[in-house]
Amino acid sequence: MNARPLPLLTAAATIALFVTLAVGLASQSAPPPPLTLFSKDGRRSLAVTLVGGQEFVALDDLASAFQLAVRDEAGAITVSYKGKTIILTPEQALASVSGRLVSLPAAPARGAGRRWLVPEEFVSRALALIYDVKLDLRKPSRLLIVGDLRVPHITVRYDPLGASGRLTVDATPRSLGTVTQDGDHLTIKFDADALDASSPLLTLPAPQNLITGVRVVDQTTIAVDLGPRFGSFRSASQPVDATMRIVIDVVPAQTDTAAPGPGTAPGTTPPPPSQPSQPATDVPPALSQPAFAVRTVALDPGHGGDDDGVHGASGVKEKDLTLSVARRAKATIEARLGIRVLMTREDDRKVPIDERAAMANNNKADLLISLHASSSLRASTTGATIFCAEFDKTTAQAAIAGGVERVPAFGGGSRDIELVLWDFAQTRHLDQSTTFAGVVEQQLHEHIPLAARAVDHAPLRVLESANMPAVLIEMGYLTNPGQEKLLAGDAFQNTLVQALYDAIVKYRDAVAAGGGR
Repeated sequence: MNARPLPLLTAAATIALFVTLAVGLASQSAPPPPLTLFSKDGRRSLAVTLVGGQEFVALDDLASAFQLAVRDEAGAITVSYKGKTIILTPEQALASVSGRLVSLPAAPARGAGRRWLVPEEFVSRALALIYDVKLDLRKPSRLLIVGDLRVPHITVRYDPLGASGRLTVDATPRSLGTVTQDGDHLTIKFDADALDASSPLLTLPAPQNLITGVRVVDQTTIAVDLGPRFGSFRSASQPVDATMRIVIDVVPAQTDTAAPGPGTAPGTTPPPPSQPSQPATDVPPALSQPAFAVRTVALDPGHGGDDDGVHGASGVKEKDLTLSVARRAKATIEARLGIRVLMTREDDRKVPIDERAAMANNNKADLLISLHASSSLRASTTGATIFCAEFDKTTAQAAIAGGVERVPAFGGGSRDIELVLWDFAQTRHLDQSTTFAGVVEQQLHEHIPLAARAVDHAPLRVLESANMPAVLIEMGYLTNPGQEKLLAGDAFQNTLVQALYDAIVKYRDAVAAGGGR
């Protein structure tokens, strides 16, 4: 049989068009849901038929959608596209694709009207090998994506954190999402062509006071419906492997409206009690601290990917050491402090230096800790060093004098604001960085070997652009055989992580006592 080529959809169908194709075996009364083909021209549906519990699609429907030529002759079915062919044999779960054999979950079958049916996997296992654009079959979502379209799969998880909560939204493959509040819901709009998501996205096990549900509102947007006790939120994004993760911390309102008492008019808020109430003990520190508290810590495991960093004589690589310590530190800090920990890399990948600082800046980190190991031509050199950024006076003054811009002020008029060049953002935080470095030194002292000059300054690129207190820790010398063995061991890494944890706590308490930074 021959198929006449037809376009997928006209360009005017910009959002969605579902064309119901009446197919199915005569014995089947309830066909399964159709596949949705999504291309740059729009959407269309592709009917699915059950044969022996296996989902099949009609070859002539595929021919219409993908401009295929199909012939049934001499006991074989030939599918052609632009000179490339697929040969199918009835009763054999195999396809010959340009001479290459690929397996199918089932053999072709006859459907109603003597039409040939093939398993859905025919598209991804055979047709995708000869087609000239990408075909992405997502059976669980009942989607067939045609071409290089950005259609991330969206998953959502909600974790209660005492009186507060955390919503984690994953988009795979990576797609940036922008979070805004619009009345009684938050909207997350993704930089994508469409979303692979079902609505509702989240079913809560019990009624929640902060959020009541998450749903899809249009082709690229989801909404988080807010509950009666919602007060505020804070969101941040970070890449995790092939996923872009959005973390939204939701916080209850500081005070609840009590039931009206005697003499209180309905709809009004009664006066506060004469004695201040005690803060709730189940609120995580990250969410209950005042605005100047440490809420997000950025950990930067140095090197990665094809950049191994320093090598030890026994084969220990700096990139592996820094990632191991960062993972331990992230788990400890998040579990024991309840604050968010951002890692500039979660696996063995290379991240440019500028992107590391930008990730910390864009996620509004309150501290940046970059982890490294040292090398020396002298094998006996040993000890950890905590570095802060260094700028000469001329550079620092030029950075602060980077420019002045006049902006409108509330209530009319205007005011001048100082602009600091991106590469010198750290100049405003040098005092706090030095303070934090000193706290880290105190916690490391007598626990791990320190260099003769344990706190130092150097023109380090990863610190220069950091718009928050930031330090770089050289944990020791991998070129020293004894220290290489020490650094690679669990005891050293756990001790270092405990020292970092203690340093963050002490620095946070010192900042709070000082009234902010």
